[in-house]
Amino acid sequence: MSVGYFIPPVNLFGVGCSAEVGDQAKLLGGKKALIVTDGFLGKCGMADKVKKNLEAAGLEVTVFDGAEPNPTDKNVEAGFEVWKKKKCDLLVSLGGGSSHDCAKGIGFVASNGGVIQDFEGVNKSTKEFVPYIAINTTAGTASEMTRFCIITDTARKIKMAIVDWRCTAKVSFNDPEMMVAKPTALTAATGMDALTHAVEAYVSTAANPLTDSAALMAIKLIAKWLPKAVANGADIQAREQMAYAQFLGGMAFNNAILGYVHAMAHQLGGFYNLPHGVCNAILLPHVSQFNLIARQERFRDIAVEMGEDVQGLSVTDAAQKAVDAIKKLSASIGIPSGLAELGVKEKDFEVMAKNAKADACQLTNPRTATLEEVIEIFRKAM
Repeated sequence: MSVGYFIPPVNLFGVGCSAEVGDQAKLLGGKKALIVTDGFLGKCGMADKVKKNLEAAGLEVTVFDGAEPNPTDKNVEAGFEVWKKKKCDLLVSLGGGSSHDCAKGIGFVASNGGVIQDFEGVNKSTKEFVPYIAINTTAGTASEMTRFCIITDTARKIKMAIVDWRCTAKVSFNDPEMMVAKPTALTAATGMDALTHAVEAYVSTAANPLTDSAALMAIKLIAKWLPKAVANGADIQAREQMAYAQFLGGMAFNNAILGYVHAMAHQLGGFYNLPHGVCNAILLPHVSQFNLIARQERFRDIAVEMGEDVQGLSVTDAAQKAVDAIKKLSASIGIPSGLAELGVKEKDFEVMAKNAKADACQLTNPRTATLEEVIEIFRKAM
């Protein structure tokens, strides 16, 4: 069986690097750009800053700030209407995972026609993706560099997992200067999202030496720098290191895929419109505990990278240290202790568990779970 490795061809890092977006847009031949972002970034001046950089390079620019948290098929439809009306030829996403995923959704429809539901699954598009640049403002989802697009189907109340190499950005930007103003809770949630990517990729059945190296370094950086970024959002060094960490996590899961944490979190997001990073953070130790028996040596490695002393311990006890370290980190940065705090209801477990078992992310989980076992993980996470 072949192993693929997917990553944008150009990735720029460092303080102030986002100022180069105009130059990169010109290299892609863009003349009419659509910036896809959320309402806050559309109003706080950040979108306007990117717009001016693009205009200085000679492009006409339109801003669509309708990307909602957990972007929906309706957001994609609205953005595509703006794309058509303005006759755009270049996509620029600005924000975290919501903005990037919404932009990718718009890009699928702009490139292929149809509706976003047509692309649910793996590699369903057939035509070249529109030129696409992603500017990241959070250290978590890594959506700026992945081939994943997650869109909520409002009719079915599920998050559609779209995995397609064609939606990988041509250029990604990670400018820590654009991350310093993020709220503490968002910093914590997105950081735990990045940790989840790295952990799930490292224990995935599709892991390989390329993804392993990225995952382990991501885990090490997150354990060291996430508490610092949460404690002081203006700490530019912590922001920069977390930008690298979340990108490394993206490199890992973009190629090794994920597991039941994401398969289950997608249902929580689609059903209750809950923050993805928080759902991942709450589920991660519980799914890890379930997976422990299948990947003890790898969970021991995770414990080591998170700074745990495993000297003299059995592999079983060392592996357990990883789960304990995840819980400790999550609690230290203020993540809610359980799903009950988010309003999740036990009566919805069965339908969410059924949907989780149909989610593409569960295919590479290291341990197969029955419907009853998925329900039990939801219950333990309450």
